[in-house]
Amino acid sequence: MIYQFGLGVALSGAIPKELAFFLAEFNFPQLSPHLLSSLSPVYPDGFPGLALLLLRVSLGWLFILHGYPKITHLRRWAESLKTPVFLCFLSAASMLGGGIFLIIGFVTLLATLPILCSMIFAIYLHISGSKPFVAQDPYLIPQEQYQGALGQGEPPSWEKAFMYCVMLIAIAVLGPGAYSLDALIFGS
Repeated sequence: MIYQFGLGVALSGAIPKELAFFLAEFNFPQLSPHLLSSLSPVYPDGFPGLALLLLRVSLGWLFILHGYPKITHLRRWAESLKTPVFLCFLSAASMLGGGIFLIIGFVTLLATLPILCSMIFAIYLHISGSKPFVAQDPYLIPQEQYQGALGQGEPPSWEKAFMYCVMLIAIAVLGPGAYSLDALIFGS
């Protein structure tokens, strides 16, 4: 009940009184503590739960791999993006912390949302820089422009950020599955 009180207090200043009275007439059972976990109150087990575990842990590990170098070289990363250091810090911290929370399956919805915002911003940066959705195959690019996985990096495109968004949305909607701390804490 305390979370409903807190939500009510938080929303009381943001929602006009007419809309608040309208919303008060309805019962929203989905606004429960499990909302920290996902948009679904169900924690699938068996094969679907294992698939969600694989997706969650894989994605969490990838975001740790992306977030750690960004947070350790924050100024250089901010300068290359021409973005304020504070915003880059928020993005890198969301990747690093969110990745850890995704792996253990704790407050999964709250872990996905900041990373999703970072990925949407990455898509915006790529689109505003006229980068393609899918880059040309690396083997068709002249050697001086691409040096492989151990070289300068992959051709610029926003395909990877888009796919991360799709995976994060899937986890946010479907939840972390039965093999998570969220299921242990919020599951019924």
